[in-house]
Amino acid sequence: MLQSIRCFAFLLCIGTSAFSIAQNQITEQAKTAVLRRDNQVAWCIVPFDAAKRGPAERARMLSELGITRCAYDWRAEHVPTFEEEILEYRKHNIEFFAFWDAHEAAFALFEKHKLHPQIWQTLGDPGGDDQAAKVEAAAQQKLALAARTKAMGCKLGLYNHGGWGGEPENLVAVCKRLRELGHDHVGIVYNFHHGHGHIADWTKSLEILLPYLHCLNLNGMNDAARPKILGIGKGTHDLQMIRAILDSGYDGPIGILDHRQELDARDSLLENRDGLEWVRKEIEKPGSGGPRPSA
Repeated sequence: MLQSIRCFAFLLCIGTSAFSIAQNQITEQAKTAVLRRDNQVAWCIVPFDAAKRGPAERARMLSELGITRCAYDWRAEHVPTFEEEILEYRKHNIEFFAFWDAHEAAFALFEKHKLHPQIWQTLGDPGGDDQAAKVEAAAQQKLALAARTKAMGCKLGLYNHGGWGGEPENLVAVCKRLRELGHDHVGIVYNFHHGHGHIADWTKSLEILLPYLHCLNLNGMNDAARPKILGIGKGTHDLQMIRAILDSGYDGPIGILDHRQELDARDSLLENRDGLEWVRKEIEKPGSGGPRPSA
């Protein structure tokens, strides 16, 4: 009888342990859901594409890669094809997710086609004698665009690009001020590739950014930006920085980028798409992702 009880207790212990492991895996899988393919946004794939694709080729490429959202960056040469880009995305079921900067021709087309993309614009250094003056000046500089994007039904994303305007505390301060002025649609688009100075304090920076984030654009991260643009999974800090994102509960869009004029945008997106998948597997179960992507 005693032996039977001991045997039952042993089996119960094994079962409990197995259940606990399974529950932990389910929890990790739920946390990594934000990294899923249909939540990814292609970024910096227009002027930075070595293949110089046009709208139809670009939309087809995204569709073939299984990426269904695009943040559109552009140069003056692309203005005549703004509408073609919109139509090709619609044809291939690609969401016109965001638009870089501001352009009246694009804004008119968004109204025509009933689109409401996020509008991303760099937050620069407005000058000023002290921090309070800088924050107020920066908010006032964005006030007209905030009003315009609000009327368009578009979110406005303040975009880090180095300098004073790239510091998380300043992004948050300006965002808060614009919201105080009645623009709750204003948020932050944070880019890893412009955030190497915050690798060491990323968890702290993320904590203050989190309530305002419209999108997080990822990148491989090495100290001192060596190199600045690197495939996800190839940096020394990617795993812990992305783990911090998952632990924070962030559930918004995840951007993956090209941003390398010497590379075909398809190759860059593949590198980042597959690198992010490796990170996801490693976070869910260390060692399950296979060999680490090589730099």
